[in-house]
Amino acid sequence: MTTSFDPFAVAPKEIKAWYAAATAADVPLESSLAELVKMRASQINQCANCLNMHSADARAAGETEQRLFLVSAWREAPCYTDRERAALAWTEALTRLSEGHSHGAALEALRAHFTEAEQVQLTLLINIINGWNRLAVAFDMWLETPATKARDAAQAKAA
Repeated sequence: MTTSFDPFAVAPKEIKAWYAAATAADVPLESSLAELVKMRASQINQCANCLNMHSADARAAGETEQRLFLVSAWREAPCYTDRERAALAWTEALTRLSEGHSHGAALEALRAHFTEAEQVQLTLLINIINGWNRLAVAFDMWLETPATKARDAAQAKAA
């Protein structure tokens, strides 16, 4: 890990609790949807660490390059379902709360495609990824993922 200091070592109890909350919030929703949400929030927050991590995780879980490349332009790209679009709109609305409370249309779409329990689960997931983004950006965190380590090793071997 590259960082200005290691928050995992400095505050292990707090980070362990944060990680447990993140894991719990991630479980109930389909993994492809969760990774797209994490990617979109991380794009908005300009978190390179989380973009690296979640794009690798999504690819390892079978997500296509096309859908990962287009997530920042999801409104114009035809490769997302209505449910995914509702989740991405909700992600943007909550991630950009400081820009104004204009989330009415996103909430309507959310209600049309998600149960009440899923709405809460998705909202928790969005809050968790925004928190991870802030930790990673604040402390210059960079964690290599198993997928990126394997890719780098393969490229070094081929060179």
